[in-house]
Amino acid sequence: MKRTIAIVCGGDSSEHDVSMRSAQGIYSFIDHDRYQVYIVDVKGLDWNVDLPDGSTKKIDKNDFSFKLDGKTIWFDYAYITIHGTPGENGIMQGYFDLLHLPYSTSSVLVEALTFDKFALNNYLRGFGVNVADSIILRRGEENKYSEAEIEERLGMPCFVKPTADGSSFGVSKVKNADQLSPALRNAFMQCDQVMIEQYLDGTEVTVGCYKTKEKSVVFPVTEVVTSNEFFDYDAKYNGQVDEITPARISPELTAALQAETSRIYDILHCNGIIRIDYIVTKNADGSDRINMLEVNTTPGMTATSFIPQQVRAAGLDIKDVLTEIIENQF
Repeated sequence: MKRTIAIVCGGDSSEHDVSMRSAQGIYSFIDHDRYQVYIVDVKGLDWNVDLPDGSTKKIDKNDFSFKLDGKTIWFDYAYITIHGTPGENGIMQGYFDLLHLPYSTSSVLVEALTFDKFALNNYLRGFGVNVADSIILRRGEENKYSEAEIEERLGMPCFVKPTADGSSFGVSKVKNADQLSPALRNAFMQCDQVMIEQYLDGTEVTVGCYKTKEKSVVFPVTEVVTSNEFFDYDAKYNGQVDEITPARISPELTAALQAETSRIYDILHCNGIIRIDYIVTKNADGSDRINMLEVNTTPGMTATSFIPQQVRAAGLDIKDVLTEIIENQF
């Protein structure tokens, strides 16, 4: 008997379309000889399963099942690839926990924590993880700090970003204090909490990792090079970037980045594939300083996304990787 797998995608954020592309990627990677696979599109209260003939069936939210040819189809496992709410902030995980349905991501607590960039940074700082200094502003607190206070603390340029959104939606690189107000308005359109973060000048890299009961796998490091002001939406999805795997860095720095990725995975007690973004800057003595930017618990999974690139660079088969992640729950 094949296990029946739901690739859960869509969601209610500005990343809906990105999620749909990730779902297609996972659908193409997964072992169809081993699993019966369906794509489930979740948007608001409208949950539908896509059938091979192009039609759709409504998902019964009482037990996450659907009817097909008079039979009820239940799922054995949910591969969550929703970027943003409700799949990357713990909401969908809580629903599946109530149904006792295993899923691909980390737990409710870990998802909620990693989704809030400010909360995550301050949590991991306590474990010795280097992060940029930042200020949090909540809706209604836009005038809590003056532009001069922000500039004095964080310097210019700085970044203004929603605390809980991805794909660089609502993110601005602010070069002078006059740009703060419009950048804040832009960020508050995406989220009720906005983070103003110190700018770090260095080499941007990203590292994927997954662990099972039997093994720990940390992928090769990818270097991210863009001529844009930062790694924004166009750089991520419209090709305005060079993604170099393995990164053009020393073996020592590569090992340090992979070790830090594995350590953060364990600190958070993650599950499934994660990807951690970093900026490598220089200390006063010229040594490398690894600064964590973000932990992605549902990283993009299109054919050109970082994780499939890193899997190929590691000499692994993405089909086998997904099978290991799924089977680790049983």
